[in-house]
Amino acid sequence: MAAPGTSWGRWPRASHRVHGLASRFDRLPDEASMLPFGNGRSYGDSCQNDGAALLNARQLDRFIAFDPATGVIELEAGVLLSEIIDLALPSGWFPPVTPGTRFVTVGGAIANDVHGKNHHRAGSFGNHVLAFTLRRSDGSTLRCSPSENSDWFAATIGGLGLTGLIVSATVQLKRVPGPWLRGDSQRFGNLREFFEIAAESERDWEYTVAWIDCSGVGRRLGRGHFIRGNHAVTPASARGPGSGTMTMPFTPPLSAVNALSLTAFNKLYYHRPSAVAQDALWHYRPFFYPLDSILEWNRMYGPRGFYQYQCVVPQDGAEAVLSEMLRQIGQSGLGSFLVVLKTFGTVASRGLLSFPRPGATLALDFPNRGAKTLALLESLDGLTRSVGGAVYPAKDARMSAASFQQYFPQWEAFSRYVDPKFSSSFWRRVTETAK
Repeated sequence: MAAPGTSWGRWPRASHRVHGLASRFDRLPDEASMLPFGNGRSYGDSCQNDGAALLNARQLDRFIAFDPATGVIELEAGVLLSEIIDLALPSGWFPPVTPGTRFVTVGGAIANDVHGKNHHRAGSFGNHVLAFTLRRSDGSTLRCSPSENSDWFAATIGGLGLTGLIVSATVQLKRVPGPWLRGDSQRFGNLREFFEIAAESERDWEYTVAWIDCSGVGRRLGRGHFIRGNHAVTPASARGPGSGTMTMPFTPPLSAVNALSLTAFNKLYYHRPSAVAQDALWHYRPFFYPLDSILEWNRMYGPRGFYQYQCVVPQDGAEAVLSEMLRQIGQSGLGSFLVVLKTFGTVASRGLLSFPRPGATLALDFPNRGAKTLALLESLDGLTRSVGGAVYPAKDARMSAASFQQYFPQWEAFSRYVDPKFSSSFWRRVTETAK
């Protein structure tokens, strides 16, 4: 767990008063400004409340009920997805939607309406939440579901923890035959090939995702690997990945991610033999959570941390605008080792501020090099705005108020549900308030 108030991008810096929550029945503290904090896997300042209070909700980690016949699970909001998997997978159940790390809390998954590799089939996490309990600063408690306090239900899904404290939730898990997936991996040479493979794959494959060589320029622009898979019956000869992990032991004085390391890594990664695989068999951990095997991997970006940028752009014109983004990124010498490109389907999100919407979404990390990085990100924002796209709040630390308000036109309707004593550094920035 990140220290409360530290985002996964390790930037910006912030200071807080931290209140631990021992029970879901606790009253909230008497603070003028507070914000729930889960396991610290948001990348920017949506999990920060600089100069004010945080509510450490990770301690709300109890299971309340689980029905192995139906896959319905009720639990406190501080339970991690990894803990759900440990409990439910032996009975044949798995989270219906999972982001790229299993170390997120259920409350955080709801508040950020996280998405995964199966959005074209399953939508986002909020589509599988049956109900939750919301604690407000005035001491009131709301039971929220699609049929009960449905307006609060919609405001809280994707609501960035601003409507109150989610203390517990009921979620419908997904039936799976075991911990394994079968699929294949293939190289593609450009974005046009990516979109062709993605369109062909979504009918038969539940999970689809691509890695992009972000250092590619010219004829190499937009090349990458396309990976797809389905849950599979465990073969008798299969062996699990083991429990071993590595840890980034220290923060280097300078970022290990630079133009030289990026170029070398991307070239080797693109050409590696395992990039082409037919009838591949993967355990769920390396398939869904490759970076979870390296604890504290965010340290590699050095003491100044990094910015993550994730945008979604409409399908019409996506090839052109993403090509221009990749061209600018390649020329900048900035970027990351693991660049993710995937498509969102048409399953409607339930939250007023939910990020997923039909189109293509690109995500990557940028080492924090000050003005140079911020200029590149603003240029990418300009491209996103020009086609009516959006940037993901859970991964943002610098978008302007004007950009946010264009990306999320329902923000004013949402603001009516913000608890008067809840706020965040992100919310003050994108609404230009000084609460």
